[in-house]
Amino acid sequence: MKRRLLVSTFAALLFLNALLGLRFYRMQAAETDDDSGYAQISVFAKAVQLLRQDYVDGNKTSYHDLIYAAMKGMLSSLDPHSQFMDPNDFKDMQDDTRSRFNGLGIEVSVKNGVLTVITPMEDTPAAKAGILVGDQILRINGTSTEKLALTEAMNVLRGTAGQKVALTVMHPGTREIKDYVLERAEIKVQSVKGVKLLDPELTGAFKIGYMRLIQFNEPTADELAKALDELQKQGMQALVLDLRNNPGGLLNSAVDVCAQFLAPNTKVVSTQGRVASQQRDYATSGGIKERPRFPVAVLINEGSASGAEIVAGALKDLRRAVLVGETTFGKGSVQNVMQLPDGSALRFTTAKYYTPSKQVIQGNGVSPNIRVPMTAEQERALFVLRNSDNVKPEDEKNIIKGKDPQMLRAIDALKGVMVYAQESAPKIDPVKK
Repeated sequence: MKRRLLVSTFAALLFLNALLGLRFYRMQAAETDDDSGYAQISVFAKAVQLLRQDYVDGNKTSYHDLIYAAMKGMLSSLDPHSQFMDPNDFKDMQDDTRSRFNGLGIEVSVKNGVLTVITPMEDTPAAKAGILVGDQILRINGTSTEKLALTEAMNVLRGTAGQKVALTVMHPGTREIKDYVLERAEIKVQSVKGVKLLDPELTGAFKIGYMRLIQFNEPTADELAKALDELQKQGMQALVLDLRNNPGGLLNSAVDVCAQFLAPNTKVVSTQGRVASQQRDYATSGGIKERPRFPVAVLINEGSASGAEIVAGALKDLRRAVLVGETTFGKGSVQNVMQLPDGSALRFTTAKYYTPSKQVIQGNGVSPNIRVPMTAEQERALFVLRNSDNVKPEDEKNIIKGKDPQMLRAIDALKGVMVYAQESAPKIDPVKK
């Protein structure tokens, strides 16, 4: 009710100020500590009216353009993840959660004040060009990103398919700066990829399954369930779940993914914010069939963010999986999306995520049980493998053996668990007749 009243008051003030030249609202708010809606909105209304009255380019001062620009600045001043979306941006966001959008296939965020690649998605222009996790985008189409808002950067990276975008990127590890010219394409994200039993040469006598989750969108949990069903039919005894370079996605999707590995009604994440409505626990559904408790190793790295961190943190805290790799990105804040009457929307942070053991994800990330770093050369080799067409199984096996120490450590951990389980199993003497 208060929000509606404030919006109505704001609209009325703009109308009166336009007609009366602010005769009734000349409040000296700058000279006081007054933070009331009337005082501050009247200052804003005066600024809008002065721009409309005297700014040199009248075609830039429509109420629509000025108010939209103000809301973009207002949201971007709060944190890197809050944003104002015009109707087209809001539609793009909805398309993204449905696994398709137009763009370069780069998930970005602001880290230490620099526009940074969280992850380039597989099979996209960015990935095929060789852009890596952690790369810093210095310029877009020749414009420095130093003072570019995250929303503005995303608007340029996404857009009409077929158009080209020039990027200047620095690889932090080598300080190498490189220019790219990428062409936007329609991005169709397949949530679950690489489903298979690993080569026996790697796993020995055990059947260890493998799959990687690319992101968390509406179909992810269903795709995962089908993949697990198929691997179980093939006799899978353990699983490597690869969340490396997974930028996250929908919260409910991440919770549903956890439900494939945990008992029904198990709390996997909680949120805490300023108001009581943001204090909430999220638990696995009670209607999902329980699976055998096969051993699970989860691969994580700095490109694992948001929903990927929720899954990794829950499975670690609840002792359902061993985490192998490097500490995750640390994007653990909750954004609510509220649509406005004209089709635009506000996306703003309302709470932070906490793992079952009450560890805050935001800014900290989720640490692995077994830390295994990878060199830039190893990461690049793995990325090339994932974005190459028609890779032979023998070549893939050789790259894993030579360039993917995280995978090898995960396999060794699972083999150790299964060997221990076999040796600890009670011995039953055969019945003598």
